[in-house]
Amino acid sequence: MAEILREGNLYHLRNEQVSYVMREMPGGVLAHLYFGARLERLNAENLLRRANVPADEGFSVQECTLDRLPQEYPSFGLGDMRDGALTVEGPDGSWAVDLRVEKAETLEAKPALEGLPATRGEGSAALRLTLKDAHTGLTVLLDYAIYDDCPAVTRSARLVNGGEAPLNVTRAYSLCLDMPDDGWELITLPGAWARERSLSRRPLAAGHQGVSSRRGASSAQASPFMALVRPETTQALGEAIGATLVYSGNFIANAEVSQFGATRLLMGIDERDFAWQLLPGASFQAPEAVVVYSAEGIGGMSRGFHSLWENHLLPGRWMNRPRPVLLNSWEAAYFDFDADKLVSIAKAAADAGVELFVMDDGWFGHRDDDYTSLGDWSVDRRKLPEGLEGLGERVRALGLQFGIWMEPEMISPDSDLYRAHPDWCLHIPGREGINSRHQLVLDMGRPEIQGFVVQAVSDTLKASGATYLKWDMNRNFTNIGSAALPADRQKETAHRYMLGLYAVMERLVTAFPDVLFEGCASGGGRFDAGMLYYVPQIWCSDNTDALCRVEIQCGTTMLFPPSTMGCHVSAVPNHQTARVTPLETRFATALGGSFGYELDPRKLTDGERETLISQVAFANRTQNVRLYGRLYWLQTPFEDNDAAWMSVAGDRSEAIFTLVRAMARPNAMPPLVRLAGLDAKRRYRVMETGEVFGGDELMQAGLCCPLPYGDAASVVYTLKAED
Repeated sequence: MAEILREGNLYHLRNEQVSYVMREMPGGVLAHLYFGARLERLNAENLLRRANVPADEGFSVQECTLDRLPQEYPSFGLGDMRDGALTVEGPDGSWAVDLRVEKAETLEAKPALEGLPATRGEGSAALRLTLKDAHTGLTVLLDYAIYDDCPAVTRSARLVNGGEAPLNVTRAYSLCLDMPDDGWELITLPGAWARERSLSRRPLAAGHQGVSSRRGASSAQASPFMALVRPETTQALGEAIGATLVYSGNFIANAEVSQFGATRLLMGIDERDFAWQLLPGASFQAPEAVVVYSAEGIGGMSRGFHSLWENHLLPGRWMNRPRPVLLNSWEAAYFDFDADKLVSIAKAAADAGVELFVMDDGWFGHRDDDYTSLGDWSVDRRKLPEGLEGLGERVRALGLQFGIWMEPEMISPDSDLYRAHPDWCLHIPGREGINSRHQLVLDMGRPEIQGFVVQAVSDTLKASGATYLKWDMNRNFTNIGSAALPADRQKETAHRYMLGLYAVMERLVTAFPDVLFEGCASGGGRFDAGMLYYVPQIWCSDNTDALCRVEIQCGTTMLFPPSTMGCHVSAVPNHQTARVTPLETRFATALGGSFGYELDPRKLTDGERETLISQVAFANRTQNVRLYGRLYWLQTPFEDNDAAWMSVAGDRSEAIFTLVRAMARPNAMPPLVRLAGLDAKRRYRVMETGEVFGGDELMQAGLCCPLPYGDAASVVYTLKAED
């Protein structure tokens, strides 16, 4: 069980897996002592002596010991020469903040964050530490929580101006984690459009290293995640510490190695495009940060994150519920369709057992290409003469659910909405606007625009009867300015945008609890815990090439569970790479997440259509294990020509194993893969071959996996316990 232990000036958050320990130093400075495997107790004097800091009354900030002291929420300018978590400009023009512990209290429940997504409080123990800067009157509320069932600690910071003068917050990070050594390697997930969440692993070096996004979204280029792993750490063995934000906008994640060989992790809103005016009595809430510890390698860290998101973040109404197998019309039709064509595609999908048909872009305004009509969310009667109502009824008559695509945060310069409200987009007066994908970004921080978006989406869902909405966002921010803010507060624009977006999402998912919302941002450009608080799944990437997707899905599941990834079988030659891969391998890869299709089933051969029928049946039969089981990467595509992974049911009675080989090699033996997560004492039958193996045999000796001939070969096995 999670618990908060308080022994004098020591604060110890603990469950069966991890401990997180802090100490209030003489004078009230808050020190960080430990985050790692569970401890029964901790000798603070021992660890502080390692940092050459007196642990008792000999400690004094006047002696400049802050530069060596591991801290919880430090500021730069009063003795600590490392980067700090907080910078606030006071009325005298100085920016140093001297925070001292004023109060500590164990909370009955983990509080929600005002205006921001965060992990929920059920099954947690919570601690609040109140710190105050006597000079400015600034108070910082540091909230911590630890859960019964996860090797994770969450933390957040709320700033309150208790003084008599306005303050200007220019940095308010969510996480500072001081580690006593630098014997780590840094893992981040860089990428690009169609190459999201690749893997970077490199040794720490003296100074600063990390990732950030200033694009207005968490971005495909730099996921808001970083991990420290020991050089010897593998997927299955060794220490790993991961950190992320429950936030979807601009962020920075930085690791600083000090002159003394200590490592400081910092993570929060990127201050280069941020400031916040804090009037007397007002408050500012920073996003929640999460840290996870594992002694069972990178895979153990990943499963720790998965458990936290599944049990305490994702929309509860969708957890452990079946997801419909869908077919999306985009790669089948693009903008070139009418109602009859869509119904024809939908009928072919229904004949294969597909359960949900999704109409993608091109149904509104006069949207024959991507140059026009975003913001004009009225149906194009040229294409759909009976409107959304008529198309929805025709699709449902086939026995299918109906879904629809929208891009509500965007506006086309060629639109009635822009002509009526040109100041509704993000813009800087006097500067020429910059289009990307022929569109601009609505200023979501403004209440009137939030109301417009809620109304447009609500009207669309009601008219169409859609039970699924794909929410897209296809460009990053430029010309970042708001007509609703004065000149001295323009740096609030990007964060106010996120607060506005979250407010819109909260209203919509509350009003339409039975609609399956899927996030999208040119694919996986906003795949983060902030969005997953509102939507249970996100389109993983616009790149549907099977071999590329193995890498993208491997990187994504380092942080997020399979159920959150939208994964589709697409047509070949692939629209992004022109590669031709077997239908079976496209299927094997797409089974790694929430399953569907991105093709025109009318163009398949009779044999391929029969294959689709069996694929849909298999996907439905196995989805509880695939989506909600424990995930193990046995061989990763970043390290090998073969990628292998498996999902294991919670009771270890069943598992789904997948192996994908990128390139064939002549005169090679079939791969032998050691499995993981099974019960060593049980016997398992491989349903596709009829063979029976001991769980210990499969995990220690391995499973021999003959592959079909040629490149991009794959096998999928279902393992079921015999007893």
